Amino acid sequence: MRLERQEAAGGWRLLASSHTDQDGRCPQLLPENETLTPGVYRLGFDTETYFSARKVGGMYPLVEIAFHVRNGEEHFHIPLLLSPNGYTTYRGT
Repeated sequence: MRLERQEAAGGWRLLASSHTDQDGRCPQLLPENETLTPGVYRLGFDTETYFSARKVGGMYPLVEIAFHVRNGEEHFHIPLLLSPNGYTTYRGT
């Protein structure tokens, strides 16, 4: 997965990339030298590689979740619930 921040000109800057652990989590994706500042961010998930490793044909090769960070927000838990033919997401606690 990857974490990107939208720049003022509209392009995206990669902040970090990582793999999920055995539980499907990435507990510390943001590098220590980065802070969440207000703006638009997105998480990108390489679901094609995930499903191919399990010999499953998935419908969505890539899932991207864009979200706003507002003043005072520091911690986010954004689950991606995934199946071969669908996905959903929400803001966790």
